[in-house]
Amino acid sequence: MHATLAAAADQIVALGRRMDHFGWVPSLGGNISLRLESGEIAITRSGGRKGFLDRDSVIRVDLQARVLTEGDRPSAETKLHCQIYREIPGANAVLHGHSVPATVLSRLVPGDAIALSGYEMLKAFEGQTTHEASLALPLFDNDQDMDRLARIVGPRLSGGIPGYVLRGHGVYVWGRDAEQAIANLEALEFLLACELEVRKAA
Repeated sequence: MHATLAAAADQIVALGRRMDHFGWVPSLGGNISLRLESGEIAITRSGGRKGFLDRDSVIRVDLQARVLTEGDRPSAETKLHCQIYREIPGANAVLHGHSVPATVLSRLVPGDAIALSGYEMLKAFEGQTTHEASLALPLFDNDQDMDRLARIVGPRLSGGIPGYVLRGHGVYVWGRDAEQAIANLEALEFLLACELEVRKAA
């Protein structure tokens, strides 16, 4: 965790550039946040291209998603970030992107989970030691009402999964720090891209 908003903002800027490099945060999409030592959350403002962030692009909110500086405007999805921090104490970084594989695959898969199994890349996730592992990645219908969506997501949140997907929208991942969160995102995006290719080849 970072002691200051400025230090957290510098890392968020770097994360935004990394995510933009892979095309995971097109246009004004996506959000990035980090937990501060104070317990507050540093998060990207509403709007703004994530590949072109600077320190002024990052604001502070509390765990209830309330802004701590008058006039700051958080994304509506700040509530989903804060829910993860409240429900998973070990989460200190949350990333949200809008990649093509996550968006398209989530529309093709019925039900409430995307099944991932047999991939070597599953070992990238903490606790996984073999490609024979299986992961049921939670999948939720998209909703513009963040409070209602949070009530649906909440019961399925746990530290045993690296993230979840919103149908036709994108992916949320978290980690104990920024390094683990971006590693989880990279691995998950690879796996979702593989699953999409499998369906295209069928």
